[in-house]
Amino acid sequence: MRFQLIHLAYFASSLLFIVGLRGLTRPEAARRGIILAGVGMLVAIIGTLVHQDIISYQWIIGGLIIGTVVGIPMGLWIPMTKMPERIALSHAFGGLAVALVGVAEYVRHAIMQGHITQFTMGALGFEVFFGTVTFTGSLMAFGKLQGVLSGRPQTFKGQNALTLAMLATCLALIVYLIFNPLPGFFYTVVGLGFLLGVLLVVPIGGADMPVVICLMNSYAGLAAAASGFALDNNILIICGALDGGSGFLLAVIMSKAMNRSFRNVMFGAFGQLEAAVSDGVQKSVKAFTVEDAAEFLKNASSVVVVPGYGMAVSQAQHAVHEMQELLEEKGIEVRYAIHPVAGRMPGHMNVLLAEANVPYDHLIEMDAINPSMPTVDVCLVIGANDVVNPAARTDKSSAIYGMPIIDADKSKMVFVLKRSMAAGFAGIDNPLFYLENTRMVFGDAKNTLHSLNAELKK
Repeated sequence: MRFQLIHLAYFASSLLFIVGLRGLTRPEAARRGIILAGVGMLVAIIGTLVHQDIISYQWIIGGLIIGTVVGIPMGLWIPMTKMPERIALSHAFGGLAVALVGVAEYVRHAIMQGHITQFTMGALGFEVFFGTVTFTGSLMAFGKLQGVLSGRPQTFKGQNALTLAMLATCLALIVYLIFNPLPGFFYTVVGLGFLLGVLLVVPIGGADMPVVICLMNSYAGLAAAASGFALDNNILIICGALDGGSGFLLAVIMSKAMNRSFRNVMFGAFGQLEAAVSDGVQKSVKAFTVEDAAEFLKNASSVVVVPGYGMAVSQAQHAVHEMQELLEEKGIEVRYAIHPVAGRMPGHMNVLLAEANVPYDHLIEMDAINPSMPTVDVCLVIGANDVVNPAARTDKSSAIYGMPIIDADKSKMVFVLKRSMAAGFAGIDNPLFYLENTRMVFGDAKNTLHSLNAELKK
């Protein structure tokens, strides 16, 4: 009876995970999808807690209490602007948990019992490998996002060759362990996995963090799936496969959105600062006051807002929505141009604007809005840099050349809300700021928008 109850719970959880993941494909169904997936996880936990192999609940209860005490404040108090960092930490601890389970299972079977099947050994090898890579790789991503580590690629001569050699060594050791499960080789895989996680992420520039987040999600899923095979646990296999497959596909989609190969993202050291090239011409920008910008907006018939990470940092999404409502009261059309890799995680801008209750039909994807940009009266760029950089179209020497961008420069007038002239996360200059139809409005985006809204109300 207990066995049947567990499998019934796992079956129900699997269905809820699949339906929840399906819900995330549409903004209006995303909230329901998250709730269903959460219920699925709760059902899976309850099913696991009645497993016949559990001898004592003391450590399990302790873990539930600690996880609850840590998890609830993280969910309630961490602002949306820090969501990429929180996701990176979640991936890190998820990977570590799976790796520790793999080590415990190896000790139980190979050392304490003195026997482990070849299939189980192979599954444990991949489990600890992906788990350790996810742990240190996600910590490196967190450090770059948080600013603890430099957003620039950290490279050294022969780094890619060393990384590939270590990867090949790990795979060879896992194959060897299947036939000879010796402790020394097993713990070598664990150690190399920790080191590989660092080497895989530190050469990736800050501009590619959305891809890294997706990739760490994929690795965590693969580790969980391998754990499921080792433990003969169907829910881990299904959930891990969904997580691993969707994360990898999303990483590929993010790479495509930047018009670069997946290999280039992983080994191209993209995002490093370019050396300044002086052509003897002093570049200058034209600045507007808030009052000047408000007058232009009042006389516009169409406005396109391009949100970027700067909007997230200043938490200006609610002020943006207020501006939208004020302009629409005056009969002005307002839309949002969403770039696939704007921010620090996939869908970052969509999440922030949805939090501010911006209607979903106002969020227009890059490919859909670009053809209409020449007819737009005002393009308001809020904290975005690289996703509106025309060098991606015109400068073959630029690190982002070929990357699809939002054609903000083609609109009749461009207002750029920005703290300073500092480069974006990719570390490259933006010719948009110096164009004749561009005006800079310097200051914190949230404060600037509040002042702008006050002017619009007059």
